[in-house]
Amino acid sequence: MIPVAVVTGFLGSGKTTLISRILRDPGFGRTAVIVNEFGEVGLDHELIASSDDKVLTLNTGCLCCAVQSDLARTLAELLRRREAGTAQYDRVLIETSGLSDPAPMLQTMMTDGGISATHQVAAVVTLVDTVHGEQALHEHAEARHQVALADRILLGKTDLRTPSDRLLTQLETLNPGVPRMLASQADPSTLFSDGCLAALSDRLAGMRPSRGHGEIETFMITRTRPLPALALTLMLQAIAEHCGSRLLRLKGLVAIEEMPGRPAVVHGVRHVVSPPDFLDRWPSEDERTRIVLIVKAIPRHFASRLLDAIEEEVRDAIAHPL
Repeated sequence: MIPVAVVTGFLGSGKTTLISRILRDPGFGRTAVIVNEFGEVGLDHELIASSDDKVLTLNTGCLCCAVQSDLARTLAELLRRREAGTAQYDRVLIETSGLSDPAPMLQTMMTDGGISATHQVAAVVTLVDTVHGEQALHEHAEARHQVALADRILLGKTDLRTPSDRLLTQLETLNPGVPRMLASQADPSTLFSDGCLAALSDRLAGMRPSRGHGEIETFMITRTRPLPALALTLMLQAIAEHCGSRLLRLKGLVAIEEMPGRPAVVHGVRHVVSPPDFLDRWPSEDERTRIVLIVKAIPRHFASRLLDAIEEEVRDAIAHPL
C-alpha cells in the first residue's frame, strides 16, 4: 500500500511554506506531491529538474503534479507511470485548496476501489495560522472542518504571534486531544510515521468529549467488553446511513470478540465508512473499544444508544438462533 498524507489548512495558514520545505528535504525524495495548482506551491526555478505537461520532476527526487479532472484519476495516472517505470515514488503528499473541505478528498480515497486497493491515508495534517486563525475558525465552516478532520495540527506563523489561549481553546474544542506542534519544527517524515496508530491510541485514552464549536461536537463511545463483529458492521452502516453529511469524521480502535488481541481500526468521513482494518496487536496497553465521532447536529447519545441496541439484538440472535 502506498501511504498518503493530506495537508490542509485555511488560506494563509502556511501550507506553501511547509510544502516547499518538504520538497527541498533530500531525505524526503521519492515522494509524489499533488497540488491544486503549481502556482500555489511557489516552486523556485532551481527546484525543477525537468517537466512534461503533467508532472514536474524535482532535483530532490520528488514528483509534483496538479490535480487533473479529479483526485482518483490523478492518483491512477501517477500509479500507471510508477508501474511503467517512468515515475519513482514511495509515498504521496496531497495539498488541498485553502477554501476546501478535505472530506470529499478523503471520501475518494475510501470509496474508489482502485485507489483504496493501492493507497492508504497515513495522516491528515492541518495547518493553522496563529495570526488569523481565530477569525478564520469563527467565520468559516471550512476552516473548522479542516481542524475537526485533523490527525495532527501544525501551528504556523508563530514567529509573528504566539498561539493565543483562545485559539488553543478553539482547536481543543473542535478536535480534543489532537497532537499539536509548531510548523517550523515539524519533521516531514512524521507525516508518514509508523507511530500514527500508537498516537491515536494515546489520544483516545486521554480524550474527553467536547460540547463543540458552534454546530460541531465531539463524542466518544467507550466499551470494555469486546463487540461481536456483526454488531460493529451494523453500527457503522447505520451511522453512515442516518448521519450522512453530519458525520464529519469517525475514527477509533475496536475490540472484536471473534478476533481477540487484534483490534479493528475504523474510519469514516460523512456518509462513507471504510471496512475495518485489523492490527496484529494493540498499539498500547489500553485494549478498550474507543470510537470518536466528530459531528454536526446529531444528538449527543445517539451513537452510543444505537450501538447498545444493535449489540443487544446481535447477542440475542446469537443466543437464540433460528
